[in-house]
Amino acid sequence: MEDGEADGTEATEPLPAWSLDDPGRVASGPLPDWPIAIDREWAWGSSTGRGVRVCIVDSGVDGGHPLVGGVADALTVSVDPEGFADVSTDTEGDVSGHGTACASVIRSIAPDCEITSMRVLTRGKKGSRGMGVDLLAGIAWAAREGFELINLSLATTRRRFLESLYETVDAAYFKRTMIVASANNMPHPGYPWRFSSVISVASHEGTDPLQFFWNPRPPVEAFAPGLDVEVGWLGGETIRASGNSFATPHITGIAALILSKHPGLTPYELKTIMRATASVPATTEAAA
Repeated sequence: MEDGEADGTEATEPLPAWSLDDPGRVASGPLPDWPIAIDREWAWGSSTGRGVRVCIVDSGVDGGHPLVGGVADALTVSVDPEGFADVSTDTEGDVSGHGTACASVIRSIAPDCEITSMRVLTRGKKGSRGMGVDLLAGIAWAAREGFELINLSLATTRRRFLESLYETVDAAYFKRTMIVASANNMPHPGYPWRFSSVISVASHEGTDPLQFFWNPRPPVEAFAPGLDVEVGWLGGETIRASGNSFATPHITGIAALILSKHPGLTPYELKTIMRATASVPATTEAAA
């Protein structure tokens, strides 16, 4: 019952809003080709990420870096004095190295995926900084453009953007755009990684890029390598870096492999496959 309605006034004809009047219009049903047991060979064996579009919402990406191997497009968000955001071609490139680092990890796992850079961070007195409006606009643009994946190795703690960010992230989910978002490196709330419509990622100490664990106790859902990871950096250099930011593109890369082999998966189905193919902790293996 909605506000203002009295009990017993709900009509039986026509169907209420959001209801299904013709089952023939449903775009998808059960997937008959799913195996009884989902393993990694079925999930992404022989996949290279081809055909999957990944948008890296970050500090920009150096497409000329040898570990990145080019980007399909480089865009940025600018905000006018009244707070309205506009998306345009990015002529400045990566302003900190962070986006290039993420791109290099994704490319190492899914070499044939298509990468687009959406820069939402700007150069400030204390290094790269971003505004909530920029972040919202970058995510919304990528979802409208139909990207299968958004790599978001950043978060905001500004609660005034919380409601708008929640709506934007949910809208992306409903458009089948999966956002892979890094958890904060410090133990304080951040968004959107705490939203259930994203894949939230933190680090583990392993070195195998395909070793990831699924957490039975969210809000963090996945753990991937994030300590002392070799990544691309500015000027064609490489560095070793640590943080949840660098665990996140590992999950994005694996997701790209899965979506390449099984196009059209919903975010829910993608999460299900990732949960089914997560690595088994060594202590569990020993006990078995």
